Amino acid sequence: MPIANYQQYCTMLDRAKKGKFAYPAINITSIATINAALKGFADAKSDGIIQVSTGGGQFASGLSQKDMVLGSIVLADACRTLAEKYNVMIALHTDHCQPGKVDSFLKPLIEETAKRKAEGRPNLFNSHMYDGSELSTTDNMAVSKELLALCGPNEIILEVETGVVGGEEDGHDTSGVDKDKLYTSPEDMLEVYETLIQVGGRFMLAATFGNVHGVYKPGNVKLTPTILRDGQKAITDKHGADAALDLVFHGGSGSDLRDIHETLNYGVIKMNVDTDTQYAFTQPIVDHMFKNYDSVLKIDGEVGNKKFYDPRSYLKKAEENMAARIQRACDDLKSTGKSVLSGAVTA
Repeated sequence: MPIANYQQYCTMLDRAKKGKFAYPAINITSIATINAALKGFADAKSDGIIQVSTGGGQFASGLSQKDMVLGSIVLADACRTLAEKYNVMIALHTDHCQPGKVDSFLKPLIEETAKRKAEGRPNLFNSHMYDGSELSTTDNMAVSKELLALCGPNEIILEVETGVVGGEEDGHDTSGVDKDKLYTSPEDMLEVYETLIQVGGRFMLAATFGNVHGVYKPGNVKLTPTILRDGQKAITDKHGADAALDLVFHGGSGSDLRDIHETLNYGVIKMNVDTDTQYAFTQPIVDHMFKNYDSVLKIDGEVGNKKFYDPRSYLKKAEENMAARIQRACDDLKSTGKSVLSGAVTA
């Protein structure tokens, strides 16, 4: 199935909200991780979101280029080609972009979509995330308005964030942030709605409720999902039920399943899953190396065994294990078996 167009992506999100499930959003960095994501979604008979971070794009462009825009375009085009062979709907998204990278990352990618649309070609990405959480809500929304004004006419959905997701991701470290900033207020959520609704175009909000990037031992992360409920209530009490926001859960890896399921009742329709899939990809590679140490290395004058040091021998295992973890994420988020193409849920 081709990558979703704008209308199909909107249908995906509407169905998730109505059906109280969410899509795993999986970060990819290579052909192997793209294939793992597509296999995982297909095995679960779930639609899904594949996303590229600034660091992932830079990595994919190669050590000689280190160009996050070029690498993101390469990955998006590879996704589009490979997705044709799968019978699930996939949307393409870019992950956290901080204010300092808007001009060098987001705007060039939006311009690339505008160029493609003018040529009668599909969008490069379906949605982009602007992470202005380091700014005040007012300053954050000023940039968000500008970006939504660019995204809307190009049929791109904009994801914005208020509050701060703790921890570290792609070199962006917020581990020392004031803990109060880990919790978005109802007033912040209301300001997001009232600011962006004036612009037009569709948007999602990554509101924070104690979530942290990475995986931590039980008890170290204090999630308060009711923050999402209270923020939605502030919006709908003032503007009506149809004003409820499409919410995004960041820092979802390792979260308690009860907390995940609670957020689905409050409008979460997308959850980022990255740390867990990174581990799932790496674990079988490490296992392969430990078990076949004498074969993957030329030790004491020996020649090793090409069958074991051929990268395909361990990357296939990595793809399989990552796909299995994605299938479990679909189960956790209740998207399994609910592809748009199956008609299991109506919007």
